[in-house]
Amino acid sequence: MIAWLGAGLAAGTLLIPLLAAAALTGLLSTGGGGMTASADLPAGYAALYTAAAATCPGLPAPVLAAVGKIESDHGRDSRTSDAGAEGPMQFLPATFAAYAVDADGGGARIDDPADAVYTAAAYLCASGAANGADIPGALYQYNHDTAYVARVLTIAASYSEPTPNSSVACPTLQSTVQYGTDDFSSAPLAAVAFACAQVGEPYVWGGNGDPGFDCSGLTHAAYAAVGVLIPRTAQTQYDAGPLLPAGAPLQPGDLVFFGTPQNIHHVGISLGGTVMVDAPDFGRSVMVRDFRGFSDYAGARRLSRVRIFGTGVCWP
Repeated sequence: MIAWLGAGLAAGTLLIPLLAAAALTGLLSTGGGGMTASADLPAGYAALYTAAAATCPGLPAPVLAAVGKIESDHGRDSRTSDAGAEGPMQFLPATFAAYAVDADGGGARIDDPADAVYTAAAYLCASGAANGADIPGALYQYNHDTAYVARVLTIAASYSEPTPNSSVACPTLQSTVQYGTDDFSSAPLAAVAFACAQVGEPYVWGGNGDPGFDCSGLTHAAYAAVGVLIPRTAQTQYDAGPLLPAGAPLQPGDLVFFGTPQNIHHVGISLGGTVMVDAPDFGRSVMVRDFRGFSDYAGARRLSRVRIFGTGVCWP
C-alpha cells in the first residue's frame, strides 16, 4: 500500500478489497444491487446474478457473473470437468451439497442454473465476500489460483462499466476498489473510493482531513491517497491541464469545476454522469450530489500520469 499523504489521513483504513481490473466501477447507483447489461449474458442471466448476489451484501453481481463466465460460459458449457466439477458454476458435488441453495423450489440441483448461481453466492459469501470483506480471498477459495482471481476481476470490470450518462455508487466502490495499487489506471476509481469514505466529514476552510476538508482539499487528498499529487487549490487544479471537450461523458475520478476560467471557486470529484462527491461549503459536510442545473459549471479534467504539485487553499 502507498502511504497516505496529507495531514490527518493516516488515522484509518478502508475495508475495500482489491479488484485488479482498473475499469471496474461496480453496480450502477440507479440499480441498487444490479449490473449493466451485456450481450455476453444469456437471457435472464443478468437478473439471476443480480438476485443471487443480493443474498450476500457486499458481493457485487458482476463478480458473481464473471465466475459464471469462466466456469461454464454462463451455462453454455456445463460438462463435468476432469476433476469432477459439475454444472454451470462447476461445483464438486460435496462442496455443492455443503452450501446448496434451492433457489426455485424444485430441490437443490447442481445442474440447475438458479440453484448453482445462488449456491455460488452462498459459498463466496461464506468464504469472505460478505460485506465486501475479502472478495479476492473468496475467489481464491473458489479456485486456488491467483491467475483465476485476476481473470474473474478483469471480466467483472467488463460487466460493470457505467454507461456515459450513469454514475457509480459510493458503497460499491468502497467494497470493490482498493487505493494504493501500483497500476495508475486504477487510481481514479481508488481516489473516488477514498472521497466516498469521507462523506459526512465536515467542511473546513483549508482543511486537508483533520478534522475536515474544503473542496480542493478533498480532491487533493483523494489523489494523494493513491500516490498522485495534484495542485492544492481549485484554480490551480483547473489550470494544471487541458479540459475534456464540452459534452464529453464524465468518468469516475474526473475533476469537475465551477466558476469561470479566471475564478474557479469550487471543485468536486466525479462519480460519472452528473454526480460528484464534494465538500460544499461552511456548515455542510462532504456529500454525494447531482450537479445538473448548477449555473456555473466550468468543465472537467481527466488526470494524466503527470505528478504535479501545488499549495494553497480553496474558498467556498
